[in-house]
Amino acid sequence: MLFDAANTRAVARTLKSHYANASDIPPLVVDPVCVSTSGHTLLAPDAVQVLIDELCPLATLITPNKVEAELLLSQKGVSVQITSLEDMISASEKLLALGSKAVLLKGGHVELTLADVEKVAAARIDITVVREELLLENMEILKVHEKDLESRLLVVDVLREAESTTLFVSPRIESTSTHGTGPTATNPHPLTRILIKSAAKTWKDYVEHDFVKQLAQGTLPRECFLHFIKQDYLYLKYYARAYGLLVAKSSTYSSIQSATQTIVNVINEVATHKAFCAQWGITEADLAATPESPSTTAYGAYLLDTGLQGDSAKLIMALAACLLGYGEVGLWLKKEAAKPGSWVKLEGNVYLRWIEDYSGEVYQGAVKLGLETIETLAVEDPPNAHRFKEWCTVWEKCTRLERGFWDASLNLL
Repeated sequence: MLFDAANTRAVARTLKSHYANASDIPPLVVDPVCVSTSGHTLLAPDAVQVLIDELCPLATLITPNKVEAELLLSQKGVSVQITSLEDMISASEKLLALGSKAVLLKGGHVELTLADVEKVAAARIDITVVREELLLENMEILKVHEKDLESRLLVVDVLREAESTTLFVSPRIESTSTHGTGPTATNPHPLTRILIKSAAKTWKDYVEHDFVKQLAQGTLPRECFLHFIKQDYLYLKYYARAYGLLVAKSSTYSSIQSATQTIVNVINEVATHKAFCAQWGITEADLAATPESPSTTAYGAYLLDTGLQGDSAKLIMALAACLLGYGEVGLWLKKEAAKPGSWVKLEGNVYLRWIEDYSGEVYQGAVKLGLETIETLAVEDPPNAHRFKEWCTVWEKCTRLERGFWDASLNLL
């Protein structure tokens, strides 16, 4: 805080005396602390003009909040009231005229929602939106556990540069303390979110695979689905055995119960597979006699190998891609089907039960249990950087194997 005009002018003149040219000054960030959160004036009126005339032209970046932006612009004869995201963008453009190379208009005093951001982003294709600590696409399994996402209040900071505007969007953290309370992760599944983001393209290719899209439209060839369901039947035996290894490695009754419950869920899923196949005249004996495809053997062997390496955390990461991925697909198709004129066709779709099963309460209950297991692991046994990299590697590998599993079925024809 510079307090008065003399101090403000002294700072500007000292900088100029040390650097013959303004372009030689190291990147200078000026936070125009003019008004406190409680509304008290912290900079004398005559100092505000000195700040504008002498410091702003030297700055690489100025970082006013709503009230400070209104004060700076009013000093230049521009009367503004910043109450919306559109107002923030307009004000940041005007503030850039004060001479700094860029303006970061902080949005802590403006209440905005995701709908406000999406409205502006849709109208202004020149604006870049950076979402921080928010759930992105292909995270339906996480969004379902978060309430009122559309109406949740956000903080949006507007970065205005000469040729671009960027919106930095993050969750609002309500607090009576205004010191020492920097941004923190507010979602209840931080590890899962990071895992999905770490392999975003592979995960998207997996959960939005053409196999899934054709299944949702009811156009998936019967032969492809039957190949998949038979191979999945064989794969689930590997999956259950891997959870058996996890039971053996568990050291608490709660973790034993969690892994055991998942095995029960797998047995229920196998029953669904049998019912599907029975519709097309395929018996349990036919399923058992089906040769494993290379993709099934490769995936199953990787799960068991990971389990035998001795690290239960890595095994949990390996098992999660299947459990969470199918839950993601189920919720995504359910969400898409609810949209007007949806590309997802439920009526008359021979694969409707498959969609209903993976979007339904029983399977989503298993997903919830899986999410809790992963997040509890991260809290109780936090990984160092090397170990966390191993977790991400295993997650990405299994996501690729899942994608390959559907590739093998779809590429039959």
